[in-house]
Amino acid sequence: MNWPDQPGEWLSRGPLLGSWVAELEGGLVGHISLSQGDEGDLAPMLWSERNGATRGMTAVVSRLFVAPQARGHRIGALLIGQAVEEARRRGLHPVLDVVASDTAAAALYERLGWELMATVEQQWSPHQTVAVRCYAASS
Repeated sequence: MNWPDQPGEWLSRGPLLGSWVAELEGGLVGHISLSQGDEGDLAPMLWSERNGATRGMTAVVSRLFVAPQARGHRIGALLIGQAVEEARRRGLHPVLDVVASDTAAAALYERLGWELMATVEQQWSPHQTVAVRCYAASS
């Protein structure tokens, strides 16, 4: 996992539309957020180009994590469902991206019906290029 140096800033970065947490047996076990995204986000750009729409018509689902001990309880699917519901309530189309090496996350999105738009290379730092899979929620 590519854990950020400053997790608090990473979790709350960008123009936030909402964020949710999941609890299991009294403990915090998951998180997801929904935002307008940053200027460099590829998924909103890809969706907008494909649909002849503005970037502002998308909402970026991000910062999803589920604690390893809580996996297998459908927490990831429930959190994604909450973010998608809020995006649609706002009249926005949900998009996301995930590191291509995170095959478990990609499998979850595909099981939930998300459409793979493209896999692209992204420069995360001067010394790190990462393959990223960009998805759009099904219509």
